[in-house]
Amino acid sequence: MNIDSIKNGIVIDHIAAGKGMQLYYLLGLDALDCSVALIKNVASRKIGRKDIIKVDADVPLNLDVIGFVDPEATVNIIRDSRLVEKKTIPMPQTVTNVIKCKNPRCITSVEQDLPQVFQLTDKENKVYRCLYCETKTN
Repeated sequence: MNIDSIKNGIVIDHIAAGKGMQLYYLLGLDALDCSVALIKNVASRKIGRKDIIKVDADVPLNLDVIGFVDPEATVNIIRDSRLVEKKTIPMPQTVTNVIKCKNPRCITSVEQDLPQVFQLTDKENKVYRCLYCETKTN
């Protein structure tokens, strides 16, 4: 397999194996008009198996989505083929319009223009609850 290096863009590394596709769609990478590589189940000394996403363009990403899906992932910013910044994204306290409440009686099911807001209630177990009805995400 041959995946070229990128000149200017973003590499999301150390994604837990199997979560790469979820990140790909939640970040809207399927709608980009540039090269995007999703590499699944790569061997990793650090975490065993991992996914990697490479975006060959300097595009804005909702970093809260990365922290929500996998707070252990790292985001690498590449400029002129060099790593200029590497960061981990902590779990955000709130996520808005990333996921939808699964409670059919929630106000967000009736009021379509209401934002879907979830708050972190249990960091250890990665549990978020709907701001309106307190339904858990997990």
